[in-house]
Amino acid sequence: MTRLTIVAAIGVLSATNPLPAMAGSEPAGHRHEMEVFSAGEPGDLEKPSRVIKVTMQESDGKMLFVPDHVEVRKGEQIKFELYNSGELDHEFVLATAQENQKHAEAMKMNPEMEHDDPNATRVAPKKTDEIVWNFTKLGEFEFACLIPGHRDAGMFGTVNVK
Repeated sequence: MTRLTIVAAIGVLSATNPLPAMAGSEPAGHRHEMEVFSAGEPGDLEKPSRVIKVTMQESDGKMLFVPDHVEVRKGEQIKFELYNSGELDHEFVLATAQENQKHAEAMKMNPEMEHDDPNATRVAPKKTDEIVWNFTKLGEFEFACLIPGHRDAGMFGTVNVK
């Protein structure tokens, strides 16, 4: 085989092989490359934060966040200390209600999807995690568990930024 034939064969295989295209598709976990978030921006771990402890739980057929409503001031940095007291994995995804609803629909297609975004985390049963967030925008935002069925079972709450 000549060098030209080998180069041509490699070119054809590269053009017709779906593996390079699939390498960029979202795996079980994903990260949004967009660094603009509706509820503000990731906080600075080096700066002081007001701590809000949030418990994730299942109770009487419902799934809950306790508390399910939080009031903050624009520009305030909050450290959400998350504890999953339940028996199932739960998520904490901070966005608008509309964004969370749309993302919940995507989660139905890929229920094992895990988030690698600063505004979201998945917490295993009896484990803890945290999110530090700077609320730079006014409005009402939502935190929700987007694992299929959890939001529908009541697992969402609101953050009112004044």
